[in-house]
Amino acid sequence: MNHKILPNNEVISSVIEMLDACPSVILPVRGYSMLPFIIGDVESVELVKPDKVEVGDVVLAWINGNRYVVHRVIRIDGERVQLMGDGNLGGDEYCSKSDVKARADYVINKFGKKRYLYTKWRVRGSRLWWALKPVRRIILAIYRRTILKLETRKVQR
Repeated sequence: MNHKILPNNEVISSVIEMLDACPSVILPVRGYSMLPFIIGDVESVELVKPDKVEVGDVVLAWINGNRYVVHRVIRIDGERVQLMGDGNLGGDEYCSKSDVKARADYVINKFGKKRYLYTKWRVRGSRLWWALKPVRRIILAIYRRTILKLETRKVQR
């Protein structure tokens, strides 16, 4: 059987086009840059066209003129938006507001269960996580060695 593997940018461009016709689109997330709030290669996000961009939003954005990321907005200065993955320890990214193509409203696990990203608990949790940035390296190392390994084993079953 022949398979065609499409580049991420091509797939995501199609997702963005679909958002013009559909109220939402589900996109599988790859990588671990959004740990612990979104588990890449295990969960998906439900994307919607954003009315506006706010600090704390998890967005799909075109950065550096060459790739898309699903990361959290950490600062807005006029038209300039600063992003960072929750699981990243550094490496902020920048884009313009017009480069924010979608907002993730829900995380969907492998069983189809949806979790809203902006409940009071999740917003507080993401703020606390940001405040813990100096010690996140340790927390993430423990998380990856324990909880993430358990989640990965469950998915493989």
